[in-house]
Amino acid sequence: MAQVDDLSRSLSAFDQNATLVVVVEMSESSWLVAGMLPGVDRQPVKKLEPDPDGLHRLLERWRVEATKAGQKIERITLGYEAGRDGFWLARWLRARGIEVHVLHSTSVAVSREHRRAKTDRLDAMMLMRVFLGWLRGERGHCGMVAIPTLEQEDAKRPSRERENLVGERTRIINRMKAALGRLGIRGFKPELRKAPQRLASVRTPENTPIPPNMLDELQRDMIRLAVVREQIDAIEQARVRRLEKAPADRLNAMVGLLARVVGVGVETADLLVQEVLSRNLRDRRAVARYAGLTGSPDESGSKRREKGLAKAGNARVRRSLIQLAWRFLRFQKDSALAQWYRARTEGTRKTIMIVALARKLLIALWRMVTIGEIPTGIILREAA
Repeated sequence: MAQVDDLSRSLSAFDQNATLVVVVEMSESSWLVAGMLPGVDRQPVKKLEPDPDGLHRLLERWRVEATKAGQKIERITLGYEAGRDGFWLARWLRARGIEVHVLHSTSVAVSREHRRAKTDRLDAMMLMRVFLGWLRGERGHCGMVAIPTLEQEDAKRPSRERENLVGERTRIINRMKAALGRLGIRGFKPELRKAPQRLASVRTPENTPIPPNMLDELQRDMIRLAVVREQIDAIEQARVRRLEKAPADRLNAMVGLLARVVGVGVETADLLVQEVLSRNLRDRRAVARYAGLTGSPDESGSKRREKGLAKAGNARVRRSLIQLAWRFLRFQKDSALAQWYRARTEGTRKTIMIVALARKLLIALWRMVTIGEIPTGIILREAA
């Protein structure tokens, strides 16, 4: 059985006298590397160019320095915050025998002083303290990010690119509608396929044609809209070809199984599988927490209140699940989950309870693709 991604604490015994601990404060122009060397009193800090070879040479130099101080280095562990550089450095160093961990940026506690001092050196020292606490096995000291392979990262690109293109399509359409609205034109729909051919014949309420500059602008926007639509279609067709080419692949089989649920399309199924369902999460609580569908209580003394969704997880998964929950109520009216929702929303609290339904739905789909448990009462399409 695959090991679950329990990254809340380190499960390896930490021997500080035999471990070289290094943290890297990364920026676009430079890397600040701080180390804790066994047998060496000082804690060296070195500023480097963003060069992985230079970083690897520095680690070897510090290993030699600790060895000369009489300590045998059996483990080199390095940590850095997740950011714009992604995970390529972690994969590069792991291929060379370095143990690398990527810290979740928002899990690092910072000072709440009104005007706290902030420099790269102070950030590196704070990162070192947090990383050491995690290495000692303190649960919840900070959070680590699972380091994906290059193939796993690449598999997420189609859904994310399509999401960006859909947003761009909406922005173009809204911009054209706003431009037409300034002229008093309400009935014309610029998103239609034949809108470019009809644009020249459109008249304002004053019975005048669209001004030439605005007409040129609208025509350019329609060209952009056509290009965006072509790119969306290309992504969707490429996904279908990938699923048809290797239907027995583990992830493709999960997508195919989810797509059999009436109300779940291929796009939603692929997004859920690539973003969350393919991960080796510990239990159903971890699944809901990864999607940010858990609560955020605020309790102090006699005060008890709920601040709403934590929103600490994957925002793409959360948005898709909320939309899927509404579709699920429409297409799976006789399912146990839909009946549970209707029993608790007799006239009120529909918007609030849809989040609870989305959480239950995600857990049900997770159990469906991992252990084959079909949710009670749902309708499945015939297998292709």
